[in-house]
This record gives sequence, structure tokens and C-alpha cells, in this order.
Amino acid sequence: MEEKILCAAIWYKELENALYPPKNLDRGIVVTGHRHGNCIDVMVRLAKLRTVTFSLDGVGEHEQGFLTNTNRFVDRKEGMIIAKNANQIIERDKGYTNNSDTLYSEDLY
Repeated sequence: MEEKILCAAIWYKELENALYPPKNLDRGIVVTGHRHGNCIDVMVRLAKLRTVTFSLDGVGEHEQGFLTNTNRFVDRKEGMIIAKNANQIIERDKGYTNNSDTLYSEDLY
């Protein structure tokens, strides 16, 4: 099976371990969404925690990335490699093309 990017995700590394985490993680939880902002919104509304590292109402250490169709969390750099190999990168209106090695959800949909 060709690995592809499914959606944006944020790995909250210091929160209580999930029952069914992505297969390559051994701690924390991963929240998924259409865009990273959706993941942040879910954390605020359900857990009343902000996606910041150093704060009493913060989540602690976290990392923005993506979830793949093989149930792996990948960071933005590995996400770009996977998305390019799977021909998932789209050309956007207004002539913008992401020429970096970092993937953003806007590059996908």
C-alpha cells in the first residue's frame, strides 16, 4: 500500500497516553483535523488546554504534523516527502507554490 497523508495532526506528547495511538508513537495523544487550527480548537473545547508549551493551561510539549493512511504520525518534513511521492501536492490559485521541504495542509487540499 502506498503511504499517503490523510489529515493534519498534532501530537500532544505530555498528555495521558491514548488507548489507540498511531503505531509509531509510545506516549501522548494525537488530535487530527482538516487543518492544524481544527486540532487546536478541539483541544481547547474538550480539554480546556491551550496548545502552548509553558503555561498552567498549556498542553506541554507538542508537535504539528500529519497522520498517514498507515496510521503513522509524521512531522512536516517527512509529510512533504510522503505527499510528493504520492502526488498529493496541489497547485493553488494565485500562483503560490510551496518550494520548501515543510508540508502544510494548504499544500494538500
